[in-house]
Amino acid sequence: MINVLIGLAGSAAIAGAAYAKRSLSISGFAAAVVLGTLMYAAGSAAWFGTLIAFFMSSTLLSKWKSRKKAAAESVYAKSGRRDAGQVAANGGLGLLLCLGHALLPHPAWWAAFIGVMATVNADTWATEIGGLSRTMPRSIVSGRKVPAGTSGGITPLGLAASAAGGLFIGAVGWLLLAQANGPEANYGIASSAWGLVMMGLAGGLAGSLADSWLGAVLQAMYRCRVCGKEIEKNRHCDAAAVRVRGASWMTNDAVNAISSAFGGLVSWLLAWSL
Repeated sequence: MINVLIGLAGSAAIAGAAYAKRSLSISGFAAAVVLGTLMYAAGSAAWFGTLIAFFMSSTLLSKWKSRKKAAAESVYAKSGRRDAGQVAANGGLGLLLCLGHALLPHPAWWAAFIGVMATVNADTWATEIGGLSRTMPRSIVSGRKVPAGTSGGITPLGLAASAAGGLFIGAVGWLLLAQANGPEANYGIASSAWGLVMMGLAGGLAGSLADSWLGAVLQAMYRCRVCGKEIEKNRHCDAAAVRVRGASWMTNDAVNAISSAFGGLVSWLLAWSL
């Protein structure tokens, strides 16, 4: 019960500050409090802290030079103000892994968790920092130049940011484990500095690239009837948009969830191969 109260207090304080800064909607605030509370209660400071590291770094980056990124972000399905769907897509799988570890402790849960969180962090960093690139993005599928903000577009700056985001999660996970007394502290390669950094880098990059590929090939995309832009949302310029490709159920949140699962798998496989 004490862990529940600590998790609730910490999550409410952090989510409340984000809501006050308009980084979370009211539904996003509620989802973040529930997610953080359960994560702390079922896991430890390492699980909770890694989640918070992702949330805080991505929130700060979303506010950094936001005016310069406004044009590219105007076509995205979701804004920088996260709702419950985004919170669940970015942290829901991580919570399930944490709960699995609470029921049956094993290094596999932790390794996959690092890959999942590295993916969502790498993807966010790639979007927020890559949006400032002076080089036009290229499609991950065709290699052709595409307008800024195009789903599936990648840049050298975005790829570098993605790698940095994955490394950041791996490093944070190791630093938190160094202070922990739970079973995760003795998970061999999955608790070593080298292992966690490599899992964060590989899982983050792989998951982020999977996100770009899914966005380019399967994500539902629409065309604005007014301005003609290709966008991720079904309304633009105050008018209904027309779906031009992709599966209707493959939303931005679905892409995030699937790509994070892929990143978790890569991290898990790497942990067993090192």
